[in-house]
Amino acid sequence: MRSKRHYLENKTVARKVILECLEFFAHLYGVKYRKVAIRNQKTKWGSCSKARNLNFNYKVALLPKDQRDYVIVHELCHLIEFNHSKRFWAEVERTIPNYKEVRRKVRTTALF
Repeated sequence: MRSKRHYLENKTVARKVILECLEFFAHLYGVKYRKVAIRNQKTKWGSCSKARNLNFNYKVALLPKDQRDYVIVHELCHLIEFNHSKRFWAEVERTIPNYKEVRRKVRTTALF
């Protein structure tokens, strides 16, 4: 199982990279989150629960910086707007002004 081995080999580094980025943007937005899980999801880069827990695919840490920042900011902005409304996208745009372009790149990057 190459995928599971790859996950286990990279999980610790991914947690460090993701948490550093997460703390930076959480401070900028003035938001607080609860738990952060680093997982090996097959279909999602990240998610946010109503309990303010954040989940990230470990492969987020392997993305180019602009894409990694976008995924993390996207999930953090759900702590402000728990939807994909215009207000949500305005929050994302505060720190990722070219989010539409970056989002396209992320969506075309395979998770497997």
